[in-house]
Amino acid sequence: MSLINEFLISGILLGFASGISPGPLLTMTISESLKHGSRAGIKVAVSPFITDILIVSMILLFLLKFENYDPAIAMISLGGSFYLIYLGISSLRTKSSDLDLETKKSDSLKKGIIVNFLSPHPYLFWIAIGGPILFKAQDTSIFSAILFVIGFYALLVGSKITIAMLVGRSRGFLKSNYYLYTIRSLGLVYVVFAFYFLKQGLELLN
Repeated sequence: MSLINEFLISGILLGFASGISPGPLLTMTISESLKHGSRAGIKVAVSPFITDILIVSMILLFLLKFENYDPAIAMISLGGSFYLIYLGISSLRTKSSDLDLETKKSDSLKKGIIVNFLSPHPYLFWIAIGGPILFKAQDTSIFSAILFVIGFYALLVGSKITIAMLVGRSRGFLKSNYYLYTIRSLGLVYVVFAFYFLKQGLELLN
C-alpha cells in the first residue's frame, strides 16, 4: 500500500508542477479565459484528456520499440514553433475593436488540442519522467499505474481549470487598456516559446 501511495503522490506532485509551469497550454488557457471567459479557458485546460491518450500511447511504443526518437520529437517541436508564431502574431495584432468577443465562436478546445499535440512538452515528459515511472508502477501492480495517471492528470488539468476560473472572473475588473496589453503580452509569450521549440527542434535534428 505504501508503494501505491507513493505513485499516487508522485502523480499529484508532478501533475501540479506541470499544470502551473509556464508553457503554451497555460498561456492559451489564460488568453482564452480573458477573451471569451472561464468556459473557453476550461476547454483549453481539458484538452490533455483528448490529446494525451494518443501521445502517451505513442511514447510507450517508442520506449518499448525504438532506441532513437529524437527526429520525431524534433519535427513536433518545429511544427509547434510555427503554430505558436502564428498565435503570437495574432495576439500582438489585437486591437481595441477586437476585445468584444463574447458572441464569436472561440474554438478554444480545438486550439488547445492543436497546441498540446504540437508542443514537445508532453512527449518529453512521458519519455524522460512519466514513462519510466509508469513502467515501475506497473511492475508493482496495474492499480499503482492507474493511481499515478489519475493523480497526474487530476492536478495537471485541475490546476489549469482553477487558473481559468480565476482569470475569467477577473475580466470585469480589467480596464480595456490593461486587457489589450495583457493579450498582446501573451502574444510575446507565444513567440518566446516558439523560438524555444524551434531551437530545441534544430538541436535534436543535429
